[in-house]
Amino acid sequence: MEQNTLESPQGFAERVGLPFRDRRLLIRALTHRSYLNEHPEALEDNERLEFLGDAVLDFLVGEWLYHHFPEMDEGNLTRMRAALVCREQLAEFARQIQLGRAMLLGRGEDAHGGRTRDTLLSATFEALVGALYLDSGIDAVRAFIIPLLEPAVNRILEEHLDEDPKSTLQEWVQAHGHPSPTYRTVNVQGPDHQRQFEVEVLVDGVPWGRGIGPSKREATKAAARDALNRIESGEFS
Repeated sequence: MEQNTLESPQGFAERVGLPFRDRRLLIRALTHRSYLNEHPEALEDNERLEFLGDAVLDFLVGEWLYHHFPEMDEGNLTRMRAALVCREQLAEFARQIQLGRAMLLGRGEDAHGGRTRDTLLSATFEALVGALYLDSGIDAVRAFIIPLLEPAVNRILEEHLDEDPKSTLQEWVQAHGHPSPTYRTVNVQGPDHQRQFEVEVLVDGVPWGRGIGPSKREATKAAARDALNRIESGEFS
C-alpha cells in the first residue's frame, strides 16, 4: 500500500494490530474537528480522547523509563520522558504506523497537508492511545507503545535530544563571563499551515548560531544547538 493511500479506520486497526472491540471509539479517535464540521452524522471529535491519551502516555512512558533505567535520577528521567512525549516524537510514532492515512479530516484540512503536520499527527496519536485504553485497558496500550519506545530512546540518547540546548547554552555563556544570549527571528517562509522559521542566537551582539524549524520554539532550540556545536568545535570561547 502506498504511503499516501487513504485507509479505513478498521483497515488501519487490523494492519497495526490494535484489538479494538468498540469500533465507535476507534472512529472517534481518528476524527478531527474539521471532519465533524462537514459530517453532521459524526458524533464527536477526538479532543477529549487526546486529553486522556496524553495522561496515559505520561504514565506508561514514566513507568517504562523507571524500570528500563534503574540508575537514572529523577531529573534525567523527567527530561527523557519529556523528549519521548513531545509533539515531534509523537508525530514520528504516528508516521511509523502511517496513522495519517486513516485520519478523518475535513476537505480543507486535508488539502492543506493535515495528514503530514506534526500537530495533527501527535494529537491523533494521543487520541488513539486514549481510545485504546478505554476499549482494551492499560495492558493493551502498554503492548502497543513499548515496541516504539526503545529505538526512540536510543536515538534521543545518541543525539542528546533529551537536553535543553537553550538552558545548556545559557549556563555555558554565563560561566564564561558573557551576557545571556538573545534570539531573533530572521526569516519566516511558507504558507500559514506550513511555516518555516529561521532564528539566530546572539551573544554580545555577535551571531553564534542559526536554526530552522516549524515553530519559533523549535527554530530557537535548533539555533542554540548550532551554537553549542560551534562552541564544541572551538569557534567560540
